[in-house]
Amino acid sequence: MPPGAPLRRPVSDQSLVSENAFSRYDFAALAKDFTARTRKAARMTPDGVAVAVMIILLFPMGYFTLASPAFLLVKLDIKPVAQLLRGMFNAHFLVMRVAGIVGTAAFLLDGRLVAAIGVGLIAALAICGRRWFMPRMDDQLSASDAGDTEAPRRLRRLHWSGMLGNAVLLVALLASIPYIAISA
Repeated sequence: MPPGAPLRRPVSDQSLVSENAFSRYDFAALAKDFTARTRKAARMTPDGVAVAVMIILLFPMGYFTLASPAFLLVKLDIKPVAQLLRGMFNAHFLVMRVAGIVGTAAFLLDGRLVAAIGVGLIAALAICGRRWFMPRMDDQLSASDAGDTEAPRRLRRLHWSGMLGNAVLLVALLASIPYIAISA
């Protein structure tokens, strides 16, 4: 049936049961056409689990991408600013750990092993990254408190590396959307 054709098909006059306006249409053919169209549409819609996982992961990554460059505009030798930066990184690692674990579990329950491995790697990077990153940040904060004048510069390098790492993961996640989100 062409896309612009009407959905209802009139039936021959012999099959008219009453004078009701709906009785002259073949509802079985209409239902068959509707079922075929909805099946075709169902094959082409995005997978709900994949879309939910992508949103769960993209939200904290996008927030961090937008919030972290603001710290480039201030000096990190100001103690409250440096502590706020540390708190933002700590929260980001914790949220990405939870989001990655939830996303991995969702993909495993959906039976998508490759996608689960990819999201699991993001969770593993958040867990290991926090263990590596936060002590180094704390060392620079302590060194700054002790009077080391180079500590804010090293803290800034850590800040840049954290932003770069998040940007790389964000680009990889965005590039994987066409492969994960559309069901086959």
